[in-house]
Amino acid sequence: MTDGFLWALGGSALVAVIVAVAGGVLTETGPWYAQLKKPSWKPPDWAFGPVWTVILVLSAISAALAWEAAEGAGGRSAVLAVLIINSILNIAWSGIFFKLRRPDWALVEVAMLWLSILSLILVLGSYSTIAGLLMLPYLAWVSTAMFLNYRIVQMNKPFA
Repeated sequence: MTDGFLWALGGSALVAVIVAVAGGVLTETGPWYAQLKKPSWKPPDWAFGPVWTVILVLSAISAALAWEAAEGAGGRSAVLAVLIINSILNIAWSGIFFKLRRPDWALVEVAMLWLSILSLILVLGSYSTIAGLLMLPYLAWVSTAMFLNYRIVQMNKPFA
């Protein structure tokens, strides 16, 4: 491992922690969430923390690999752009769903988050195949979350 990779890993790990903390602060599973009808296949609440931890660790490694491989301002700007957009969308979903209590709006937002993850896979993967592959669990989890969000909207609409 080079010093550049270690610095990139440290920076991306810091961003992953910020995203995790921000998302956690915005996630309130209180009475409002408890009363929502949810499909029987919803993952148990305890699973979300460990799954997100794995996803964020893989994301930090992926970002560092792509950053190191994308030498030059143009490549690194592309890597940084998709990471920033994805981080904002990741945090925003929690705020829309839990703070605003608008699963219907969150459904639109999670579709944009899903597209941003696809962009991560393509952009990071263009610099490092491993970086792109490390994003696949994130895409799978958000695909599940998107379908769960959809079912919650169906089962509980209208929202106001």
